Amino acid sequence: EKPESERFTSALYFKVADIQGTRDSLASRGVIFETEPHRVAKMPDHELWMAFFRDPDRNLLGLMCEKRA
Repeated sequence: EKPESERFTSALYFKVADIQGTRDSLASRGVIFETEPHRVAKMPDHELWMAFFRDPDRNLLGLMCEKRA
C-alpha cells in the first residue's frame, strides 16, 4: 500500500456560518485540527475561510465559511 501522502483522496467540506466557533466546539470534543481557520481567497463580496481535520479513518474533512466583506 502507498504511503498516505501518495494516495488519491477527496475532501469533504462542511459549510458553516462561524468557522472559529465551530472549530472551537469540535476541538473541545477532542478533534485535532491540521490547520487553524485561515483565509484562502478574497472575493469581491466575501472572503473564503477554511480549516482542516481528519476523521478516525484519516479522511480529510474541512470547515468552509464565506465571510461577507
